[in-house]
Amino acid sequence: MWQENNNLYASSSSQGQYYGQAGASQPGVPLQFYAPSPVGSTFYPASRSSLDGNVGAQGTISQQGAPAYGGNIQPAGGWWTAFGTGGLEGEPPLLEELGINFTHIRAKSLTVLNPFQRVDERIMDDADLAGPLLFIICFGTFLLFSGKPQFGYIYGVGLLGSASIYTLLNLMSEKGIDAYRVVSVLGYCLLPMVGVGALSVMVTLDGMVGYVLSILSILWCTWSASTIFVAVLRMSDQRLLVAYPVGLLYGCFALLSVFNVGANK
Repeated sequence: MWQENNNLYASSSSQGQYYGQAGASQPGVPLQFYAPSPVGSTFYPASRSSLDGNVGAQGTISQQGAPAYGGNIQPAGGWWTAFGTGGLEGEPPLLEELGINFTHIRAKSLTVLNPFQRVDERIMDDADLAGPLLFIICFGTFLLFSGKPQFGYIYGVGLLGSASIYTLLNLMSEKGIDAYRVVSVLGYCLLPMVGVGALSVMVTLDGMVGYVLSILSILWCTWSASTIFVAVLRMSDQRLLVAYPVGLLYGCFALLSVFNVGANK
C-alpha cells in the first residue's frame, strides 16, 4: 500500500517535473508540444509550393507550373441586363432566343413600306411572329382609342383569312408554303393599315377622306403581300390570282377601321 502511494506520487512528480521543465524552458508558451505557426506560413508545413495559386484582379487563376485559366466577369448592371446575355461569351441575346429580333423586324418592315423595290426570295427563310403580333396589337389599340373596340373581330378575321390564304397558296403553287410564313407575311403587310388606324384617332374615317385612305391602304397592303408571296413561291404568272384573295382580307380590316362593327344604335 505504501509502495503504491509512493509510485503514484512519484509518477505525479515526474509529470510535474516534465511540465515544469517545459514551462521553464519556454516561458509564455502553454504546452511544449504546441507551437503557434508564424504569421504568413501555411497550416500544413508539408504542403507543396507548386499548388500555391494567385488570383488576379479580373478573375484569372494561375498556378506555378500550370497554364493560366482566365475570364472576365462582367460587372452587375441595371435591370435591362436581364434581357441580354452579355456576360456569356458566344451566347445570342435573350430576345433573339425568344424569337424577337429587331433587326429582322426592321428589315421586313422597310420592305413593306417600300413595295416597289425588288424582294429577295429568301426574305421569309427566318419568319417570325413578333412583328405581326406587335402590328396587330397596335392596330387594335388605335381602333380602341378611336371608339372602336374591335379586338375580337381582328383576331377572328385574321385567323380565318390566314387559313384561307394558306389553303389557296398551297393549291396554286408547286413549291408550297407553311402556315407560319403565311401568317408572318400577312402580319407584316398589315403595317399600312396600322397607319390608317392611327389616323382614325385624330380624323373620322367615316367620310370621303376615310374611304380614300382605306382604299389606298388596301392596295398598299395587297401589293406588298402579293409581291412577297410571288417572290417566295416563284408564282410571277399568277400575281393577280394571289392578289385577289389577299385584297379581300385587307378589305375586311379596312371596314373594321372605318365602321364601328357591332355598335349599339
